[in-house]
Amino acid sequence: MMRKKRRSSVEKVAGTTAAPKAKKSRNSSRQPKEAASEETSETVFVTFVKKAGVSLKHNGASHEIAVDQVVFQKRIQQQLQKSPRYPDILKEFVTDLEAYVENPDRFRNCLLPCVPQPSEGDVRSVSSFQESLIRMLLGIEMLQTLIISTLLEKLPEFMFDGIVDGGLNIPRMIINQLKWLDRVVDTKELAAKLMELVSVAPVEVQRDIITSLPEILEDSQHNDIARELNALLQENTQLTVPILDALSSLNLSSSLLTEVREAVMATLAAVQLEDLPVVVKFILHSVSASNAHEVVSNLRQKLELEQCVLPPVLQASQIRMKSKSSAGSASTAAASGSSQDSVTLVLDCIKSAVRFQKTISEAWLKAIESVDDVEDHKVLDLLVLFILHCTNANQSRRGAERVLKLKVRTGLMQEALLQKTFRDYSQVMRGYFPSILALAQSLVRSPDPCVVPFGGQMYSHSFTAFDSYCQQEVVGSLVTHVCSGVSGEVDVALELLCSLVVEKPSEMALYAVFVKGILDYMDNLTAQQIRRLFHLLSRLAFGQQQQGSHIQDDMHIVIRKQLSSTVPKYKRIGIIGAVMIVGSMGALRPKGKESQSSSLSQETLRQVTALLELVKSSSESSPEAAALYYDELANLIWSSALDPQVEEMIGMSVLDDFQDDFVVDLGPDIAGSFIFPACALYNLEEDESQGGIAINLLPLLAKETQHKGEQQRSQIGKQKQEKRVSPLCLSPFFRLLRLCEEKRHQGDLEEIDALVGCPLILTNMDVVDKVDSLSKAEREFLCTLLFHTINWFREVVNAFCTQKETEMKMKVMTRLQNITVLQALLERALAGTPGYMPPVSNFDGETTDGISFGVPVNKENKDGTGKKRKAPGKNAPEGASQPEEATEADETQQEQPEKEKEKENRLGVRLTAYRPFFRELDMEVLSVLQCGLLSRSLLDSELHTKVQEEVVLGPTELVFLLEDMQHKLEFSLTAAPAKRAPFLKMRADKTVGFSHLQQRSTKDIASYCVQLLPALCSHLENCHNHFQTLLSENNGVVDGPSTDVEEHQVMSSGYQLLLQVINTTLNWSGFSQPGQRSLLKKALGVLAGRLKEGGPELTLEQLVKHSFEYLLNFRSTMPSLSTALCLSQLLSTVSEKGGNPGAYREQTASLARRFLNQSWVTASGEKERGSKFNEALHTLLSIYLEHVDDVLKAVEEIAGEGITELINTSKDESSASWPTLNRQTFLVFYKVLMAELEKAARKIPAGKTSDSSEAQSEKLLTWNLAVRDFHILVNLVKVFDSRPVLNVSLKYGRLFLESFLKLGMPLLDYSFKRHKEDVQSLLKTFQLSTRQLHHMCGHSKIHQDTSLTNHVPAVKKSLELFVYRVKAMLTLNNCQEAFWMGNLKNRNLKGEEILSQRSQGSDDDDDDDEEEEEGNQELPPAQEQSDDEVQDGDSD
Repeated sequence: MMRKKRRSSVEKVAGTTAAPKAKKSRNSSRQPKEAASEETSETVFVTFVKKAGVSLKHNGASHEIAVDQVVFQKRIQQQLQKSPRYPDILKEFVTDLEAYVENPDRFRNCLLPCVPQPSEGDVRSVSSFQESLIRMLLGIEMLQTLIISTLLEKLPEFMFDGIVDGGLNIPRMIINQLKWLDRVVDTKELAAKLMELVSVAPVEVQRDIITSLPEILEDSQHNDIARELNALLQENTQLTVPILDALSSLNLSSSLLTEVREAVMATLAAVQLEDLPVVVKFILHSVSASNAHEVVSNLRQKLELEQCVLPPVLQASQIRMKSKSSAGSASTAAASGSSQDSVTLVLDCIKSAVRFQKTISEAWLKAIESVDDVEDHKVLDLLVLFILHCTNANQSRRGAERVLKLKVRTGLMQEALLQKTFRDYSQVMRGYFPSILALAQSLVRSPDPCVVPFGGQMYSHSFTAFDSYCQQEVVGSLVTHVCSGVSGEVDVALELLCSLVVEKPSEMALYAVFVKGILDYMDNLTAQQIRRLFHLLSRLAFGQQQQGSHIQDDMHIVIRKQLSSTVPKYKRIGIIGAVMIVGSMGALRPKGKESQSSSLSQETLRQVTALLELVKSSSESSPEAAALYYDELANLIWSSALDPQVEEMIGMSVLDDFQDDFVVDLGPDIAGSFIFPACALYNLEEDESQGGIAINLLPLLAKETQHKGEQQRSQIGKQKQEKRVSPLCLSPFFRLLRLCEEKRHQGDLEEIDALVGCPLILTNMDVVDKVDSLSKAEREFLCTLLFHTINWFREVVNAFCTQKETEMKMKVMTRLQNITVLQALLERALAGTPGYMPPVSNFDGETTDGISFGVPVNKENKDGTGKKRKAPGKNAPEGASQPEEATEADETQQEQPEKEKEKENRLGVRLTAYRPFFRELDMEVLSVLQCGLLSRSLLDSELHTKVQEEVVLGPTELVFLLEDMQHKLEFSLTAAPAKRAPFLKMRADKTVGFSHLQQRSTKDIASYCVQLLPALCSHLENCHNHFQTLLSENNGVVDGPSTDVEEHQVMSSGYQLLLQVINTTLNWSGFSQPGQRSLLKKALGVLAGRLKEGGPELTLEQLVKHSFEYLLNFRSTMPSLSTALCLSQLLSTVSEKGGNPGAYREQTASLARRFLNQSWVTASGEKERGSKFNEALHTLLSIYLEHVDDVLKAVEEIAGEGITELINTSKDESSASWPTLNRQTFLVFYKVLMAELEKAARKIPAGKTSDSSEAQSEKLLTWNLAVRDFHILVNLVKVFDSRPVLNVSLKYGRLFLESFLKLGMPLLDYSFKRHKEDVQSLLKTFQLSTRQLHHMCGHSKIHQDTSLTNHVPAVKKSLELFVYRVKAMLTLNNCQEAFWMGNLKNRNLKGEEILSQRSQGSDDDDDDDEEEEEGNQELPPAQEQSDDEVQDGDSD
C-alpha cells in the first residue's frame, strides 16, 4: 500500500505512473527519457489517432474525442489503407500501440472511456458517453486480432495486482473490452486464448473470464466452449458458480445441455453449500417438457437438505466447544444462519422454477407421488409441497393438497418427518407460513379421519416454532374450527388448544381472549365439547401459574349467568363449566418434598367450596340439574387428580347424604300406601332377610308422582320444592358415591359393598302380566319404576364389575341376570303403554329437546304396524326396502302380517329405540365377558347348588353385553364418512349414552377390545360347538324335535354379535396408521394363535393367512343368513389387512356361494324371510359377485339357470340350484345382478385403434357376454312385471346403455371390418334388449306411474343416442347405405300395440306424436342390423 501511494504522488509530479512490480526496475530509470522522446517524435499510432480526432492526454486525464466513434474508426481505417506501407503498417501501428501502453497509467487511460472534447463556438457536439480508445480500435476489423493478442498478453502483468488505486480492476477492464463486439474476426482463436488464460489465472480472474464468455463469443463457439467448461467443472468445484452462470447464458444443443446437466448433477453432492442455489437453478432452468420428470426425480434424490443444516443438538455442542472465545460462538451462530439462508435460496430457485414452468411443478408432484416407502421421503418433499401450494396457480395448489393428503392417508408422510422439518428449518418455513396454515385447515376439515391428526400436528408445530404473529394466526384458525359447528373439526381443534395450553401456557395466555370468544358459540357444542372448552379456559385462568388470570372475572360472570338461567340448556352449560373450573382450581399441585397440606391455599379452597355450593344450590330446584351435577362431579373425580382437601370435602357429605336420601332400614312391613303394594325384591343377602337395608325406590317414585300431580293443580312453595328427593338422582348419586370411595380407599369398595346385594322396595312383578287391565297412570308408573330399577342395577354393575372376590363376581353376574329379566318385563309393559315418555337417565344431552327425538320412534313402536320395522333402530335401509318388497309378491305378503302381529304381541317392544334412557355401562363392565359361557350341562347340574366354584355367563347376559359392546364400537371405532352438521339439528341422539366413552381415546378403546379378543374367541367356539352338537343330535336338521326355539334364538344372536364385534374391531381405520401396526398384529395373533401356535416372529401376511383359516372353520354351523353374512364380512375384513387381499378372493366367493346355495330355516321350521333376511341376502350376493373371478359368467349362471328354474316352479318353491332364490327374494337377486352387470361393463377396457386383432376379438367376446346377460335380465320383466322390477330394469338399463355407448361403440368402430359377423351378432342381440326397454317406457306412460316415468326421458335419450351412434359407426366404415329409418310402434310389455297412439299419430301438433316420433327412431337398431347382414356382406 505504501508503494502504491508513492507511485500516485509521482504521478502528480512527473505525469507518469510506475510500472507493475515485474518491470519496476527497468522502467524507473527510463521515465524522463521516454517522456522527452515522446514529445519530440510522434509514432504512427499517435499520429493516426490524433488525425482521426482523439487527443491523447497524460497526467491521469481521460482521452478526448472530437468526432463520433464511427467517424473515428472510419478515419483510422482509411489512413491505414491509404498508407504506402499497407499492410505492414498494421503491425507497425499495433507495435507503437504496445509501446504506448507500456506505461501502466497510459494503459489504464486507454481502457477508460474517452470524453467529448469541449468546443467553444460549435454547439454541435458528440455523444456524452464514449467507448474507450482500445474498444474503438477493436471495432476496426483489420486491427482486431492483433489488438486482442496484445491485450491478452498484457493481462498476465496485472493478474495478481487485484484492485488498484481508485477501485479499478485492470484484468476485468481488459476482459470488458472484448464484450459485445459487433463482430469477432477470429472467434475460435479468441476462445482458445481465453481458455488458455483460464488455466493459469488466479480464481478471481478465472471467474471474470468465464462469466464474460457468453458476451464475448459468437453462437458458433458456444457448444465447443461449453464442452471445455464442462470438463473444467469436473476438475475445479471453486468455479461452479461462474461456469454455471456462463452455461446458463450459452446457446447449447439439447444433447449437449443434457450431457452438461448430468455432469452437474453428478457433482451435486460435492458442491459448496453457498453454491448450491446456483446449481439447482441451472438444473431446473435447463429442463424441457420431455425430460422434466426424470430431471426433477434425479434432483430430488440427490438434493440432501438434511446435510445442509446441522441439527440443533450439534449446533449447541459446537457453540459450547467454541464458547471460550466469543468470536467462535458468534461464527457458529453465523454459520448456522448462513446455512439456513442457503436453503432458503435453494427453495427460492425451486419456487421461481415451478411458478414460471408448469411442467416443473407437475414433475415435482409426480416425483413426490411416486415415492412409495416411508424411509425414502425427505424434508425436501414437504418443503416443495409448501412451495407448490404457495404459488398462485390453482392447479399446483390443488395438486400439492391432494398429494399431501394421499401421502398422509397412506402413512408415507409421518409426524416424525414433519417434526424434523419444523425443528431444523423453522427459519426457512416461516416464509411459507400462509401455505402451512391453509394446508392444516384443509386437513383438519377433511372428512377422512386418517389425515386430520397430521393437520393438527402442523398447527401445533407452527405455534411452537414461529413468532407471535404466527401463533396468533394459529389460535385464530383453531378458534374458527371450534366455532364451525362441524363435530369432527370442533373435537380436533379443542384437543389441540388443550394440548397447547398444557405445553405452552405462558404463550397461550396472550391469546386467552381469542379462546374466550368461543363462549359466544356454545349453542352448537355437545356436552363433551363444552367440557373440553371449559377445561382449557379454566386451566388458563385458574391453573397453577395463572398466566391467563385476566379472564377469571369473565369466566365467573359467564358461569353465574348460566347457572341462574331458567333454560335447562344454559343451566347445563353452567354446571359443566363450574365443575371444570373446580377441577382446575382444586387440581393437585406437585411441589416436591413439601407437605401436601400447604399445596392448596385456604383462599383457593374457600373459592372452590363457594363455587360448589353455588352449583348445588342452583341445581336443587331441578332433579335433572342435580343429577347432572352429580354426574359431572363423578366424571371430575374419575378423570382428574384433585387436591386431597378438595376430595375430602366432596366425599365427606356424599355417603351421609346418600344414606339419608335413598337408603332405609328394612323391617317386616313397609309403611305407606302406594299405587302398587310395596315389597322388597332382588335381595342377595340371604342371612339378612330381616334388619337389613334397602333402596327406597317405590316410595320415592310415588312421592314424586304425587308431587307432580299437586304441582299441576296448585303452586307449591319454593322451599318445599327444593327439599324433595327425586329417584332420578339415585343412579347419578350412587356413581358419585362409588367413585369417591374408590379414590379415598384406592379402589376398595368395602364401605359400600352392602349396596350390591341389598334389595329394592318395588312391587310384585306379576303385575306386568295384568298390564292391560291397569289405568294409564298405573302403566306409566310401572314403566318408570322398571326403568329406575334397571338403571340402578346398571350402575351397581359399573361399580363392582372390577372387584376380584368370587362372591362379588357372583353378585355382579346375578345383577346382570336381573337386568335381562327386567328388560324382558319392561318390553311387555311398554307394549301396553303407548305414548309413554321414559325418565331421563343421561343428563348432559338435550333433556327437553332430546326427549322429543324419542317420542316419534316410541309412538311408532307402540302400534301394531310400526313396531317390527322400527325395532332394530340402526337398520334404516330395511324400512326403505319394504315398499318394493310389498308390491313384488302380493299373495305372500298378505299372509305375512298375520304372523308378524302374533310374533310382536308375544315379544312386546324391542328396547333398542329406548337405549338413550338407560344409564351408560362403563368399558370395564365388558371384562365380565372373560368369564366362561354357561352350557346346558352346567345349567342342569350346578346352577342350583349353593356355591359355584366358577363364575359363568349365561347366553342372555352374553347377548346383553355384546349388544352394548357393539353399540360402543360402532360409536367410537366406526368413522363417520362425513361429519358435516345437518341443516335440521338432529344429532342429539347420536352421542346420548356415550358420555364416558367419549372421554377415552379410540386407541384405548381398540386396545381394550384386542385384550378381550381371546375371551370373544372362546365364546365364538362355544357357540360353534353348541350348534354343532345340535346338528349332530338332530341329524343335521336345524328344526329337530330337541331344538329349544328360544335358546336357539339367543345363541344365534350371540353368535352373530360375536362376529360383528370382532369385525368392527378389526375394521377400525386406525389400524392403517403405521403406529398401530403392532396392535393389529397382536389382534390377528390372537385369532391365528387359536388355530396354530405362533409367535411374534410371524409376519403380518402369515397372521392374516392363519386368522382366515381359523375363521373359515366356523362356516359349517351358521344358524341364520345374517350370521353367515357377518362371517363373510369378517373374512373379507381380515383378508384386506394383508398385502395381498386378492389371494383370498376365490375362498371368499366360494363361501358366499355356499351360503347362497343353502336353504335357511328358522328353529321353528319356517323358511327365513322378511326385510332383514332380504337385506342380508342383498349384501351376501354382492360379496359373491364382487369376489368371483368372472362376473359375467356368474350373472349368466344365476339369470340363465337359477331364475329359469324358479319360473318353472310353483308359487312357494325355490330354485333348485339357488335355494335362496324364490319369488319373495327375486327382486333382491334381480337388483344385485343388474347393478353388478353394469359395474362389470364399466370395467371393460375401451377399444383403441392400436389394439391387435386378438385384443379386439377378446374385448368383443367380453361385450358379447355382457350384452347376452343384459338381454336375459331385461327380458325377465315379461314374467316378473311388478313395479320394483321395472324400476330396477329402467334404472340400470340406461346405465348399461350409456356404458356401451362410451366404451363398446369405439370398439365396434375399429373392429367392424375385421370382425363383421361378431359385431352384427352383438348388435342384433342388443337390439332385442333396447326394444324391450322401449316397451317398458310405453308401459310406464300408459300406467302413469311417476316412479317409472321419471326414468323414461333419460332412457329415451340414450336409446336415440344409440341409434345415431350406430349410424356413425356404419358411416365410418363406408356402410352408411345399410342404415335406414323406419316406424316403430309403441307397445306394452306383452307386445300389444298401444291403441291410444294409433288414432293420434296423424296429428302433427300433438304431444303424443312427438312421443311416437321418438319411438319411431328406436326401430333403426332393429332394422338396420338386419340390413347390415344383407348389405354389408355385399359392400366388401
